[in-house]
Amino acid sequence: MDPRRTPANDRVVAAHLALDPDGRQIVEGQPAQVCLPVVNLLRRPDGPRDRQLLLGAEVTIYDDHDGWAFVQAVADRYVGYIPTSALEQSPEPVTHRICTPATHAYSTADMKSADLCSLSHGSRLRVSSLGEKFAETNQGYVPLHHLRPISQTDRDPVAVAQLFLGTPYLWGGNSRWGIDCSGLVQEAMLACGVACPGDSDQQEHELGDDIPLGNAAVPTDLQSGDLLFWKGHVALVQDPETMIHANAYHMAVALEPVAAAVERIMSQGDGPVTGHRRVIL
Repeated sequence: MDPRRTPANDRVVAAHLALDPDGRQIVEGQPAQVCLPVVNLLRRPDGPRDRQLLLGAEVTIYDDHDGWAFVQAVADRYVGYIPTSALEQSPEPVTHRICTPATHAYSTADMKSADLCSLSHGSRLRVSSLGEKFAETNQGYVPLHHLRPISQTDRDPVAVAQLFLGTPYLWGGNSRWGIDCSGLVQEAMLACGVACPGDSDQQEHELGDDIPLGNAAVPTDLQSGDLLFWKGHVALVQDPETMIHANAYHMAVALEPVAAAVERIMSQGDGPVTGHRRVIL
């Protein structure tokens, strides 16, 4: 089992795994939602960040100990630790998501009122009422045109990825404040209603259909929305000549010619393209 998606630690084992408990408690898990704008999903309490969860993300709590909750994210089954204080238990269902790169929640339905928090693309909220220009939500008042009903998905993952252009590169990041290569692909795919794991190696094996690479160093037959993979890296194809990716070279989400990127990545010692996948929406 992939430990990144196996809800078991040294204290508990999820009941559905049917694993030998080996002295650990067998637990069913309890539903909860993230109640902060963004929270790091850590490999262990106070450990390194593996991914991030945004406001309204659904999780299952399997352990709650010393202020840390061991959870599994519903969207991609990634497990890790977040502060218990970052969770709302027995939450009401969310109704809308942020569809712009970012937005603010205000104290009143007035752009000059105090801003309460900043929310990244993909954040999920509960709307209680709709006004002329603002929606009243569980976080405050949010501009109407920054919201989209949960039931409405995007149709173009490249267009979603373009919303993040210029976003700083952040290892394990999933928000407008910082994002990495697999986080960018995940946010783009989830917005389009495509189930998507959190890391590039998982994405290479699970997303879409395999397109044979052939013998050329630069893949051919590229179409908008295709995915190109290297060891530890992934990019979205914008058009046959250009790709968009969060990368440490630019330390940001950037557009780059495919041929130039392939040559640069090879020259810096990170190897050739390892995979070409096509996701049909």
